[in-house]
Amino acid sequence: MDKITGLIDAPFTPFYENGEVNLEPIEQYAKMLAKNGLKGVFINGSSGEGYMLTEDERMRLAERWVEVAPEGFKVIVHVGSTCVKSSERLAAHAQKIGAFGIGAMATPFPKIGRIEELVKYCEEIAAAAPELPFYYYHIPAFNGAYLSMLDFLKAVDGRIPNFAGIKYTYESLYEYNQCRLYANGKFDMLHGQDETILPCLAMGGAQGGIGGTTNYNGRCLVGILDAWKSGDLEKARELQNYAQEVINVICHFRGNIVGGKRIMKLIGLDLGKNRTPFNNMTDEEEARMKQELEAIDFFNRCNVF
Repeated sequence: MDKITGLIDAPFTPFYENGEVNLEPIEQYAKMLAKNGLKGVFINGSSGEGYMLTEDERMRLAERWVEVAPEGFKVIVHVGSTCVKSSERLAAHAQKIGAFGIGAMATPFPKIGRIEELVKYCEEIAAAAPELPFYYYHIPAFNGAYLSMLDFLKAVDGRIPNFAGIKYTYESLYEYNQCRLYANGKFDMLHGQDETILPCLAMGGAQGGIGGTTNYNGRCLVGILDAWKSGDLEKARELQNYAQEVINVICHFRGNIVGGKRIMKLIGLDLGKNRTPFNNMTDEEEARMKQELEAIDFFNRCNVF
């Protein structure tokens, strides 16, 4: 399978004030991301509050993203669920509507504690969309699946025909690199932490990634890849350090899913509030976050429409 190069965005799910899914901003959203150098989207994942959406909502979102995606813009659909049968339906639907690929994180309940359990879970889901590449989304902080990804690759190798690779959202650069080197780089290792893109470029030879702060800080993060390719290490360092400054701000406001989603409103695309049980930002918190962002010149460096 061809490997993904460049950065894929993990978009937020737009909601109306009454909490219903709002499909209206998605076309503008997709065009903005493409304009700022993003190569596609990984929808209905953690940033998109996917586990808090109904099957119907997830399918309608997938249909809309595929419908409005610019030419060459990849739509990968997260289909993970606590019910594997639901995941299979979502996977089959993604294949039917022409998505680029599918992915799934380990279910948060019941917790997966053995490699064979994870392989079987992924195997059943991937089999429901055999024509699409399947990516495992490794984010153990979300679901407690602190398993060896190298052992996982060895177990899926030759067992899941459409297994493409891993979205690796974890802190171990050593393990990331070991996975990248496995079988002469057979599988696609998509970097999943915006705060450590440069180290993975330098040590791990990363070619592609999926990020959350790319929603509003994509120009900076794409710039890291561009600077690295051109041999401008100092520029790459400056951009990586700046990306961490932005992340420091959202960490003051409950992270990317809550604080980051509110940043979208500040840059011109109001995607609504988060679903319960997320604790939404108050107007006072929004004002303080805006001040912190202004202090690092964010609004002159963020994504543009």
